[in-house]
Amino acid sequence: MMRIPPAALVGLFFTSVFFFCAIFAPFIAPYGMAEVVGDVWEPSSSEFLLGTDSIGRDLLSRMIWGGRTTIFIATAATVLSFVTGATLGFFAAVSGGWVDQVLSRFIDLVMSIPSLIFALVVLSVMPTTILTLILLMGLLDSTRVFRLARAVAVDITVMDYVEAARLRGEKIGWIIFRETLPNALSPLVAEVGLRFIFMVLFVSTLSFLGLGVQPPQADWGGIVKENKEGINYGIQAALYPAYAIATLCISINLVADWILGRTTSLKGGRG
Repeated sequence: MMRIPPAALVGLFFTSVFFFCAIFAPFIAPYGMAEVVGDVWEPSSSEFLLGTDSIGRDLLSRMIWGGRTTIFIATAATVLSFVTGATLGFFAAVSGGWVDQVLSRFIDLVMSIPSLIFALVVLSVMPTTILTLILLMGLLDSTRVFRLARAVAVDITVMDYVEAARLRGEKIGWIIFRETLPNALSPLVAEVGLRFIFMVLFVSTLSFLGLGVQPPQADWGGIVKENKEGINYGIQAALYPAYAIATLCISINLVADWILGRTTSLKGGRG
């Protein structure tokens, strides 16, 4: 811990706080997710630390429950995108030939459509549930992971130890998970943080536009949408979730930068 840079410590602290609150939200939140406990947009007080929202719900409780929803969706979508994108990217690079060409051209086709527009079109005709959001966001973002994983794997598959594995008769699964993946972890670890940040911003954007998490469920983008009119009257309710999104994204980025530097230095030391 003494060797962790101060910036990474700050990032770890805030990231830990956010995830702790998300995991233990039922025990930390003073009130229920949709419980009306006061008047509209009450100011901060000993009873309501952040005040109330546009219909009288405790804003601190909404923030805690909203963080739980936002972080859960972002985490699940990030895992899905990496499992799908990295596996297909490694498979394309190791297989080569027409398999690589078909997968790469299909990914190029999907990436040619802006992700936000694609998501808005799909969500406008499908029921907006948390499972739908996770699947849609994860699969859309897996295209970016595919491109990175394939680019890294292409350089690895020409190495002597991969050729030796092919000559030993190892199957494609062994080459992907035992030869390629361990040597591609450094860029993928850094990309995990960036993709998670993108997921947080993506789900918040969808909720702000009304096609993300649906009321009475809470998420940070939805809280901004519900309280945006208060800004005209000098009410801060819509700014608290914006601060939370910014803080979480910066914290994750600081941690990802430190992990990337650490894994890169360890890899160099082993070499």
